[in-house]
Amino acid sequence: MKREAQNLLQKVDEKSEKCTVGCPILDRNLNGGIPTKSITEVVGESGSGKTQICLQLVLSAQLPPSHGGLNGSSLYIYTEYPFPIRRLKQLSLSLLSSHPNHLLSSSDPLSRIILRGISSAENFVELLPDIELCLRYWKSRLLPIRVIVVDSIAALFRSEFGNCCFDLKRRSSLFFKISGGLKLLAERFGLVVVVTNQVVDFIEGNESVRIGNFSELCSSGRRVCPALGISWANCVNSRIFLSKDQTGIKITRFSSLLFAPHLPLSSSQFVITEKGLFGVENV
Repeated sequence: MKREAQNLLQKVDEKSEKCTVGCPILDRNLNGGIPTKSITEVVGESGSGKTQICLQLVLSAQLPPSHGGLNGSSLYIYTEYPFPIRRLKQLSLSLLSSHPNHLLSSSDPLSRIILRGISSAENFVELLPDIELCLRYWKSRLLPIRVIVVDSIAALFRSEFGNCCFDLKRRSSLFFKISGGLKLLAERFGLVVVVTNQVVDFIEGNESVRIGNFSELCSSGRRVCPALGISWANCVNSRIFLSKDQTGIKITRFSSLLFAPHLPLSSSQFVITEKGLFGVENV
């Protein structure tokens, strides 16, 4: 029975379209890239590379399938200000130089990325019908929307909710409304959906936060765990953990797959340069 289940997951994975993150090494760990029709979470502390990988993803989505893309536009929902537009422009120039013959030459890659800022979880829920209308409108265009990024989900729940029973129930309800709405859109329109999340310090005795392949998570020399707890963890299909360690001026970064229904444990080192985020081979 276990082998049959594994074979079924493998078949499902093979049929799913994927979008490159713009790096062959990280794509290999994800068995081809970020899958469509599900929610993938990228979690890590500030400066670990969460936004970098999202920016690179929405640009890479414009590539043809033969080069790992989806021939698609993207919707980038940001919850923290200001949006790093200068970095996005820098990465778009890098994409144009590395793929001069595989992008539409008639327009700037930035014109195929829709930016939308929101400030609360309630606003996000209210925005879901508008997102669906936007997807239907862009579906008839040359490059329909194929990627949605939410950067970051944790910022929407940072200060509005306390620890009383009422607030916890309201927060969980919003988790399921947001994730349920995103999953429905992902399945209906064949989307890649990526959300970023932050980390908090691990509290001894709270073992319920450990989900996935690693017994503990460490970044910058301290033990951490994903924010928003187990309720939110149950709302995502896959979770990627980005960590970093700094010795003097040298920063070492790692990407680790914590859980996914179709992938084994994997981890790789990566670097962030002016041209983008790239994995390091044989570390």
